Amino acid sequence: MITLKNVILRRSAKVLLDGATVTINPGEKVGLVGRNGAGKSTLFALFNGSLHEDGGDFYVPKQWRMAQVAQDMPETEESATDFVVGGDTRLTELRATLAAIEAAYEANPDDADIGMELAHAYTDLADAGEHDAVPRAQALVLGLGFKSHELDEPVNSFSGGWRMRLQLARALMCPSDLLLLDEPTNHLDLDALVWLEAWLQKYAGTMIVISHDREFLDAVTDVTLHIANAQLTRYGGNYSKFEDMRALQMEQQQVAFSKQQDKIAHLQKFIDRFKAKASKAKQAQSRVKALERMERVAPLLAEADFTFEFKEPGNIPNPMLSISNASFGYEIEGEEPKTILRGVSRSVLAGQRIGILGANGQGKSTLVKTIAREMGALAGQVTEGKGLNIGYFAQQELDVLRPQDNPLEHMVRMARELGSAVKESTGEQALRGFLGSFNFSGDMVKQPVGTMSGGEKARLVLAMMVWQRPNLLLLDEPTNHLDLATREALAVALNEFEGTLMLVSHDRALLRSVCDEFWLVGRGVVADFDGDLDDYQRYLLDEAKRLREEAKVAVREAASAAAPAPKQDAQDRQQRSDQAKPIKREIAQIDERLAAAGTERTALEARLAQPLPPAEIAEAGKRLKALNDEIGRLEERWLALSDQLEALAA
Repeated sequence: MITLKNVILRRSAKVLLDGATVTINPGEKVGLVGRNGAGKSTLFALFNGSLHEDGGDFYVPKQWRMAQVAQDMPETEESATDFVVGGDTRLTELRATLAAIEAAYEANPDDADIGMELAHAYTDLADAGEHDAVPRAQALVLGLGFKSHELDEPVNSFSGGWRMRLQLARALMCPSDLLLLDEPTNHLDLDALVWLEAWLQKYAGTMIVISHDREFLDAVTDVTLHIANAQLTRYGGNYSKFEDMRALQMEQQQVAFSKQQDKIAHLQKFIDRFKAKASKAKQAQSRVKALERMERVAPLLAEADFTFEFKEPGNIPNPMLSISNASFGYEIEGEEPKTILRGVSRSVLAGQRIGILGANGQGKSTLVKTIAREMGALAGQVTEGKGLNIGYFAQQELDVLRPQDNPLEHMVRMARELGSAVKESTGEQALRGFLGSFNFSGDMVKQPVGTMSGGEKARLVLAMMVWQRPNLLLLDEPTNHLDLATREALAVALNEFEGTLMLVSHDRALLRSVCDEFWLVGRGVVADFDGDLDDYQRYLLDEAKRLREEAKVAVREAASAAAPAPKQDAQDRQQRSDQAKPIKREIAQIDERLAAAGTERTALEARLAQPLPPAEIAEAGKRLKALNDEIGRLEERWLALSDQLEALAA
């Protein structure tokens, strides 16, 4: 088990944990939650050994194997499959050991000890899953949203988000007793997220996960550790149960604090009234001592919640836009356009709140980008309502912020570009005040964006979008870098938004709370989805099963096409069987001789342990050496024959 006893953790001068005591039992699935900056990542660094406690005692079993997602962007020409196979550290170690033994065996083929080491190395590799390493790795890669034709593509050919998915697959490939996951869902679509939940629910080891996705935490955790005010508190149950228990605890604490304040006020009133009277001095002094001895209940310190709101749109056209028999996709220079969606005919009406669903790669972002004017339709018409004002939050929006500029400079530049299109004061003081409502106060308005966290950048993009007073919001994965509190604030703001909303998100809690209807993007079309998110999760699992079956059929068909004619195949099998028979007979003979030689060697070793005349010792020693040499030769021949059998079977 993992134990923390009176642990103190500091980051620079700030104390993040002060006297933390908690136990994590083997096999528990733990969600680590708390505000940004509370110390979650620092505690993770303690768990993975990259940081040591500043006080107290921390223990994790030394024999436990640990796996975690590397945070660096992989740079390699290895294929996606080979990169993920490399995550199996046990397999990698055994392969290196085998290579070293094979080199030694080539240099000393007569050394019986090396021959035995070689046999053991092959056995260890088999036990470690060498035979199915590639299928296991590919199952992880496909589960996280890659296509079958991408399995052999080099890692460097993928974008940053997809490379981080490969890092996640590599961590899942590693045999482990302790799995550490820090925001594993950030780069995932909903279909990959559903698959990951199912995988983690079957994981047999101990898991600790940091996540701001409440439904993900509910699905995969059974214990919650909460960091707040430099304290670490353990709650039995998933995130929803933690919220209920914490709310009750806070209510009880507030009641206890209020009662104690009343008692303190009563005691103090008695002291103040009678401390100068000699007849009451003794009683007054006893009240003073009672106050000093009293263990104070801490006041309930309300955490500073972040809230914001979308301003009322200037006008709301109806319909917002109309799509007629359109085809969406990509223009490729020098090639035919790549069409992803065909025959799209939809209308977006004022006040609609649409969740856009679809498995990875089916065209959700293509649809949103086309509506957002980021790309044009390949065919058909997209007609906008008069006065349509789009607020677009793209997955890559954080990347287009200028790292060297600060939030105020971003706002000033946007205000100038929009000119009179937005009737809003554009003076610096007004813009400072507006940024302050998004928690960019004081010196933060002058802080370069490149030095900010992902959550701070996301808040800046939200601020810029709100300032434009859109009447149609297009949000493509807006929560990737937002903590739970900011996600709650976004949900509240979207529910109060008076315009139209179109949302792509893997955050099911957000989709449930703000969307009234769903569109399903898949198999080249856009259609209404008649069901809720639970129905959609079942659809995703069925779709994944269908794709797996299609892949199996394709493999069988390819194998069938490449297979020899039945008559020739039967002749080949018969020929291999005839060739194998004498090899099998010789292996059986060697097994018999090895058993007899082993028995004789054991008897000789026992005899040499007894007092014997010198002549008998010499004779027994000579015979023992001859037996060892014979056993070595027999084992070498056994390995060679086994290789021949494997070659015939292949």
